[in-house]
Amino acid sequence: MRQDVSGWQTRLSDALIAENAASGIWRNKTLADLLDAQVARDPNQILIVDGDTNVTASDLDAQARALVGALQARGLVAGDVISFQLPNWREAVVVDVAASMLGLVCNPIIPIYRDAEVAYILKDAGTKVVFIPTEFRNFDYVAMIERHRGDLPELAHIITVRGSAEGCITFDDLLNQGDAVARAAVDPNAVKLIMYTSGTTGRPKGVLHSHNTIDTENQAFSGFLGLGADDVILMPSPLTHITGYLYGIQLPIVLGAPVVFMEMWNAEAAADLIDRHGVTFTIAATVFLQELTEFARLNDRTLPSLRYFPCGGAPVPPEIIYNAHKTFDRCVCARCYGSTEAPTVTLGVNSRDQERLGAATEGLIVGHEIKLVDEQGAPVPVGIEGEIVTRGPEMCLGYADPAHNEAFDSDGFFHTGDLAILTEDECLIITGRSKDLIIRGGENLSPREVEDALHEHPAIYEAAVVAMPHARLGETGCAYVIIEEGASLTFDDMITTLEGTGMAKQKYPERLEIVEAFPRTPAGKIRKNVLREQIAAKIAAECD
Repeated sequence: MRQDVSGWQTRLSDALIAENAASGIWRNKTLADLLDAQVARDPNQILIVDGDTNVTASDLDAQARALVGALQARGLVAGDVISFQLPNWREAVVVDVAASMLGLVCNPIIPIYRDAEVAYILKDAGTKVVFIPTEFRNFDYVAMIERHRGDLPELAHIITVRGSAEGCITFDDLLNQGDAVARAAVDPNAVKLIMYTSGTTGRPKGVLHSHNTIDTENQAFSGFLGLGADDVILMPSPLTHITGYLYGIQLPIVLGAPVVFMEMWNAEAAADLIDRHGVTFTIAATVFLQELTEFARLNDRTLPSLRYFPCGGAPVPPEIIYNAHKTFDRCVCARCYGSTEAPTVTLGVNSRDQERLGAATEGLIVGHEIKLVDEQGAPVPVGIEGEIVTRGPEMCLGYADPAHNEAFDSDGFFHTGDLAILTEDECLIITGRSKDLIIRGGENLSPREVEDALHEHPAIYEAAVVAMPHARLGETGCAYVIIEEGASLTFDDMITTLEGTGMAKQKYPERLEIVEAFPRTPAGKIRKNVLREQIAAKIAAECD
């Protein structure tokens, strides 16, 4: 363990630092270093397209330096935490770059989080300065922060972005107060990011990343897909989620390529932005690809500039990939897998020649050393389900709360809690989470196989299978289903579909619940714990 300037203990060791530096995997470059290089190459390169506003490399550099001066004047020093709860606005990038220049720890917070989550995160992180809208989507962020001010002794300043409020400093005023400053020397192995997992159960965990771990991920990702300065990124995912943070804030500066921000997802608007700006790459949750494909198909929009759309964060039925390839001119679509702790363990595929792998698996393992293990921790053979444990140079430095570091073993492997099988092609297929297993009469059943089969039914738009209580067997499966508009589905229809797969009857769900929408995390993952609670409550009420 190593004491960071922020005060947190990290999993770094001198040996690990020396190994990754010697191999060149860790470039020892901060985001501020990369922006310096970009300004030297081409200060007029557009890096951000935010509505009608374009931000060049020199614009971004000047604004970030001014913000650093203003923050220094308010006593902030390396290791202090600044939080931002902002939509996909250019100001979020300015905040992150300024943090990199001064050695501050950035803490992005999802805009949909409310009192309970925000108060917990600000207190747990020890935030000194928070950047928020005054209002966004009819919610008063200033009032929310003020309600908890008394419980946040570290919070010294509230900065409002695109609006003003009594007792707060506006972002523009802060920039105007700050004199542009020379950058400080920043340790690339210091904590740069604390991001709280969305968490399907319990309190969120603060995940710690360094400048090097984040840069390594971006290097691996852009290298695998062959992304460069000629590309244009579309970012619909929240900048405050690991996907948006990596590829909406960091990647444009890494590549010297523009990112086009979307404040709110809409398939038609996304298609228009792709065609208008010549977007070549985007990455988002499964449902985004599904909706973009559906819109493009119905409106004969082939989106010829789009080259790559990896997706994840929720199960990706193979048909979603196949349908996208039929609809788009040349886009390579694929499943990928990662987490806040280990952002991208698999990166899908980078060619349509590998369509089957991109549709039926999570794709190729890049930059990670993985093992699949059984409940006793013993490795399992190819084709056998096991928990994913992984390590690599992009792995986080651990958690803010040392108690959570039990997820890492003595060899540095992270136990993900995700279940998968490894194919002969050395690709992963995610089969579920260990806590998502249905334990039916002592037999472990994975919902993923059933979900994939249900997605083959033409009436089913999306399906999620969860455990529900059973008096005799302990648990059986319940299928929650969203159906296509104008379609119908009965329990018998569902069973007929499953009978055609040849799977064991024990895997069939014993109940069908048709719903209009699923509860989701900000990353788009279905909150199966909520569905389990709902069906358990429903069954209990029926038994009364």
